[in-house]
Amino acid sequence: MTTGSAKRRYAVVGTGGRADLYISALAGPYAGDGEIVAWCDPNPIRMSLYDKVLSAAGLRLPARYAPESFGALLAEQRADDAQLAVIVTSPDYTHHRYVIEALNAGCDVVCEKPLTPSADGAREIAATARAAAGKLTLTFNYRYMPRNAALKEVIASGEIGKVTSVHFEWALDTVHGADYFRRWHRDKANSGGLLVHKSSHHFDLVNWWTADVPALVYARGALRFYGDEAARARGLTGRPLRSFGSPGLASDPWALDLAAEPGLRRLYLEAESADGYIRDRDVFSPGITTEDNLAVLATYESGAFLTYSLNAHSPWEGYRVTVNGDAGRAELEVVERGHVAASTDGGIMGRPAVDPMVSGAAASAGDDDPRPLSERLLVQRHWEPARLVKIPAADGTHAGGDVPLLDSVFRPAQSAADPLGQRAGYRDGLASSAVGIAANQSIATGAAVTIDSLGLGLH
Repeated sequence: MTTGSAKRRYAVVGTGGRADLYISALAGPYAGDGEIVAWCDPNPIRMSLYDKVLSAAGLRLPARYAPESFGALLAEQRADDAQLAVIVTSPDYTHHRYVIEALNAGCDVVCEKPLTPSADGAREIAATARAAAGKLTLTFNYRYMPRNAALKEVIASGEIGKVTSVHFEWALDTVHGADYFRRWHRDKANSGGLLVHKSSHHFDLVNWWTADVPALVYARGALRFYGDEAARARGLTGRPLRSFGSPGLASDPWALDLAAEPGLRRLYLEAESADGYIRDRDVFSPGITTEDNLAVLATYESGAFLTYSLNAHSPWEGYRVTVNGDAGRAELEVVERGHVAASTDGGIMGRPAVDPMVSGAAASAGDDDPRPLSERLLVQRHWEPARLVKIPAADGTHAGGDVPLLDSVFRPAQSAADPLGQRAGYRDGLASSAVGIAANQSIATGAAVTIDSLGLGLH
């Protein structure tokens, strides 16, 4: 995305916590590769917070635009044929609008996952991306994690033969999983639920690992732990509508203390007056429509099966993947957090107040839990003993995935080699969202849904 030695100009759409990865990169190690020339966000307080990040780095401040002025942003920041790329980190349901407008204006686009939570949005993006001169890049940093890349290498080598089935279990614990039910993701209309917002990472991994695309999806899902009805059924009543200001805040393991976390306080609590967004709604309060228990059965174009499950209230966090082939089997097991421990005052020890994937200016103090991450990749061919595959050490955030991802976005010329096909384009984004979109349709109707019926042109 960089031409010659000139800096690339970037507009950032959405200045919440997810934007921090890109803003901190362009204010730090990638400042010589690109500059942020515009913000687009409804909240001036959050834009001001990131202004301070750029000011501290000695960089000039970007122009500001409200969402309804995005067209003006594109026109003004591309004046005199100036190159402009748009980084989309806004809420999921808004992605398709910004992606389509930016591509139609001739801009390259870098979009956070998921590409879009709706079938209509996916169809519009598919048609636009195929005809646009601009390039659409999806930032699937899970592809760059050494453990996931190691499994890709095993499958691509042919060691276990042709893939016949994949079993993928993802456990979100009562720290990370609970947080989706406090914020805007709790409303399925905003995010497509966890099958789109969170699982698009996982479906993309399966698509990438197997070099295949989904064909048929059947799913079931329910809200069985969070929300007011499930809480009442367990005798958990009298909950506050939000954590801030609640009498039992200090001793409530389900509460999120925005005031105690500097990043969250500045980014959300102190910004409430501008847009009314409440970041710390109680996980057992009314209004939650996102499911917390999900199961998917999918058939791929090759005939391979995927069985997938996600639980958002597990006592541990991590995932288990089994890939069966006609010559053997590969098993990847990752424990990201072994358990969530109660502290002496009733709170949670080592509780990160935000999604552990967020870092830098927007992050909380982080997880103080000293237990190490564990990961194991085991491969076994028919008639042979099992062998452990060495996983390279992971350096940096996102389990080592962020730096190579950012290199591919901001320094593509220097990281041109891509032997594993880790760079993801619009078709990858469509394929990953398609599984979740089809799964949501299946949950709603009780019937299996073909990917072709979504009209995305993946087959």
